[in-house]
Amino acid sequence: MRKTYSILLLVGALFLNACNSKKQDSEDNDSSIVQNLYFGQKPPGLTPEIFAPGIISLNGRYEHGISFSPDLEELYFGANYEDQDPSIYFSKLEDKKWTSPKKVNFTKGKKVGEMHPFVSPNGTMIHFAAHDSFTSPHHESSVKTWYVKRSENSWSDARELDSPINNDLVFYSNEAKNGDIFYTNLSKRKMYYAPKINDKFPKVHEVGIEFGFHGFISPSQDYLVVNGQNREDDQRKDSEIYVYFKKKDGTWSKPMNLGNAVNSDFDETCPSITPDGNYLFFGRYNEESGLSNFYWVDTEVIENLRPKE
Repeated sequence: MRKTYSILLLVGALFLNACNSKKQDSEDNDSSIVQNLYFGQKPPGLTPEIFAPGIISLNGRYEHGISFSPDLEELYFGANYEDQDPSIYFSKLEDKKWTSPKKVNFTKGKKVGEMHPFVSPNGTMIHFAAHDSFTSPHHESSVKTWYVKRSENSWSDARELDSPINNDLVFYSNEAKNGDIFYTNLSKRKMYYAPKINDKFPKVHEVGIEFGFHGFISPSQDYLVVNGQNREDDQRKDSEIYVYFKKKDGTWSKPMNLGNAVNSDFDETCPSITPDGNYLFFGRYNEESGLSNFYWVDTEVIENLRPKE
């Protein structure tokens, strides 16, 4: 009887040890995945930090418009050197390591410049802006919204979006979780949106905010971040990040400046929110030659401004 009891104790101990080992392996694996997200960068707090310096944010180059896939394992961003047309770059997390960023060239030469990529909330599409020569004539004379669709491990041929969205000159398209597209209309210098109806975007509407460029809708559509000229000091001409909160009646609040914790004496532009809702990304033009780098900060800076109901 004692011998049987001892065997049962031994079996039980081995079983518990195996379970604990599996649990530890799982925890170690989860920890490894978390550490590798966002290029292994230490997450910022309420003070913006430059994102992945020397890897994504490079001295001597403009960086503008950044988007992660929903699983945070793919990154797309726009960048260009002075006197060059912008391009979209791509990097992917493989075997716990990020691949070296490379140009994607979605339009395969149909357009000279590509910028402002946005990966849809379901990860099946990338919206981006494409245009002819960036310098002469200026890209504003041709910029439109294009897209590609995911096809297994690659992307489809790029197409210009068939929608009234492109009846004007537009860029910086991004999508809410329900599929609605928000974008900047360059022709009218206003923010617009197009509801998704049967996988199409047949109508466009003004967002109805006081001002703002490069508007980015939060995943749940409860707030909108934009950049615009400083409105609090008439002597300042720099661009800053503002937030609008959606009210219960569907209208938008007054614009709220994110304050000195985020904005600086340099231009801040192209705000975006990560798919997990945790971080705000933007470009800051703080290099000596007036070029921009990516910065990121905890979205608590936005939540701290949310009106109390």
